[in-house]
Amino acid sequence: MTIQWFPGHMTRAKRQIQEKLKLIDVVLELIDARVPVSSRNPMIDEIVGPKPRLILLNKADLADPQQNERWLEWFRSFGHEVLAIDANTGTGTRDISGRVKLLLKEKIDRQIAKGMNPRAARALIVGIPNVGKSTLINRLAGRAAAITGDRPGVTKGQQWIRTGGDLELLDTPGILWPKFEDPEVGFRLAATGAIKEQVLPIDEVACFLLQWLATAYRDTLVERYGLTDLPEQLPDIGSAAEVLEQIGRKRGCLAGGGHVDYEKAAGVVLRDLRSGKLGRITLEAPII
Repeated sequence: MTIQWFPGHMTRAKRQIQEKLKLIDVVLELIDARVPVSSRNPMIDEIVGPKPRLILLNKADLADPQQNERWLEWFRSFGHEVLAIDANTGTGTRDISGRVKLLLKEKIDRQIAKGMNPRAARALIVGIPNVGKSTLINRLAGRAAAITGDRPGVTKGQQWIRTGGDLELLDTPGILWPKFEDPEVGFRLAATGAIKEQVLPIDEVACFLLQWLATAYRDTLVERYGLTDLPEQLPDIGSAAEVLEQIGRKRGCLAGGGHVDYEKAAGVVLRDLRSGKLGRITLEAPII
C-alpha cells in the first residue's frame, strides 16, 4: 500500500523555504522523538542543502528515555549535531542557542575578527506537520508568537519571530513528502497525529500500534487496559483487532446490539498514546 499525501500548501512551503535559504544561517530540524526516522522528511537534505543544521528530537518527554539515548547516539554516529528537547515542558530548549553558536562559530569568529558585532542568528525551523514547530517558537520567544494546535496543518504561511535573544526564527508550514513507500511510516505518523485521521482507517492505525506495544511495551499495555491472556505477539491485524475488541468492551465503546465500536475504541488507544497516558513510548528503534 502506497499512501498519497501532499496538500498544495506543502508544495508552496517547499518552494518558499528554498527561496528564503539565502537569508538563513542555520536550520533547526524538528523531528518527533517517538518516531525519529519516520518523522524525518527524506527531501530535507535536498530542500536545505549544505546549511548548518541542528536536529531536535522534540516530544522527548513522551518518548522512551532509553530509546532517546540510543537515537541521540545513532544521529551522532552520522556526524549530526542533535539535541533531545520537549517544547511543551521546556526540557532542553535552553541549550538550543548554545548549540547554534557552536555550529556558527567560524562565521561568528570571522565577524568578530573584522570588528563586527555579530547579529542574531537567523534560524529556519523545518519539520513535518504537528511536530511542534510553533510550540518551540513560542517557548524560545517567551510569548505566543506563533499559532499552535494539536492537529496537522495549523501553520499555513511563513513568519519571522524575534526571540529577544541570539536567535531570529522563521516558522514554516509542515512539509510531508508526496507518498509513503513504506506503509509502516504512514501508520507511525498517523498514530502520533502527524497526518490527518482521514488518510488512514483509524482502527487499522490502532491495530498497528497495538502490535508494536504488545512486543515492545507488553506490561504497559496489559496494565493500562486490564487485558487478560494477551498473546506474546500479535502477528497480524486480525489478532490485533481481537485485542482492540477487548479494550473496546472494557472501555464501554459499544454500538447497537452490544457490538464493539472499533473506531471509538481505536480513538481511546490513540488518544492515550498522544497524551502520554500510555507512558513514555517510542515506536521505532535505531539499527546500530
